[in-house]
Amino acid sequence: MSIIKIDYYNVKKAALILRALNHKLRQQLVKLIEEKKKITVTEIYVQLRLEQSVASQHLAILRKAGIVLTERDGKFIFYLINHKRIDEISRIVNELVA
Repeated sequence: MSIIKIDYYNVKKAALILRALNHKLRQQLVKLIEEKKKITVTEIYVQLRLEQSVASQHLAILRKAGIVLTERDGKFIFYLINHKRIDEISRIVNELVA
């Protein structure tokens, strides 16, 4: 008899990361940030015609999942794509569904 060993805490964390990417608006945010390379929250909510609070909430989810990074330049905070993290997620997802 074998014992199933699953770290449910890590499964939950992985689900939150995948859920961060599996949302239409967050996919639009990622696409916009990738196109601009570096963008402020103000530019994001103006271009996507969102409320500032909505843009900030979704960016926080992406930041917590490690999908976007922030970079401060004076009083401005810029958002950038964390390509290393995206590559890791893509690789793991491809292995999972293969």
